[in-house]
Amino acid sequence: MARITDRTILIVGASSGIGAEVARQLAPGKNRLVITARRAPELARIAEQVRAAGSSCLDIPADALDPRAAADVVAAATREFGSVDIALLNAGDGPDMPIDQVSVADVSRMMALNYDVVVNYLIPLTEQMLRQRDGGLIAHTNSLAGLMGIPRQGPYSAAKAAARTLLDAARVELGPRGIRFTTIHPGFVATERISEDGLPKPFEISEERGARYVIRALEKEPAQAYFPWPTAALVRTLRALPTPLASVILRKLAYP
Repeated sequence: MARITDRTILIVGASSGIGAEVARQLAPGKNRLVITARRAPELARIAEQVRAAGSSCLDIPADALDPRAAADVVAAATREFGSVDIALLNAGDGPDMPIDQVSVADVSRMMALNYDVVVNYLIPLTEQMLRQRDGGLIAHTNSLAGLMGIPRQGPYSAAKAAARTLLDAARVELGPRGIRFTTIHPGFVATERISEDGLPKPFEISEERGARYVIRALEKEPAQAYFPWPTAALVRTLRALPTPLASVILRKLAYP
């Protein structure tokens, strides 16, 4: 069982995938979970599982793309439980998007799904945590793809890189005032969302294992967390190589 107990935890994007599995794994810790996503029926099922496992749970259907809806979720969590100790911003998407096949609208939507949703929660969470005596932790499920431009995922990589940079600045500014930030960089996790996207997935891991890595990051609160190690090591190596050589390797990985 996770060492996180008796905490109020907001999980954005909790109706499936890593977010849902994190909620299930935190449930035996007698926590107070606030879970949110657009799909109400799926969210309600996760909430039932959380309550059955021993934690309180408030499920709030909401669209993370709507700034007012995001602010309302934070306000509702605070009304219900008094504070938000940990927030996991887990909403996002990253389909196969070759640059020669996308529109301006496609790229803009990737930015909205992976950057705007972070902003929509970051601002109200910051306002709330600054009022809390012990501050709080804001964690973001980013991606190893956010560390460099990945072929067939350029718009996704760019949006994730933007979110990482924003939280890096927030960490410096708000750390002295009690708000901590952790950016979590998974490799490929076998979620339903990516099961048929057509992308190669080296070193793919299960949702359950991915959630364990995420919870470990929430426990230890590193500035940056990377997993699994084979994919993280591959990305580090590619970033260290001369650009022409890294480009050749990336091309072969993306178009095997």
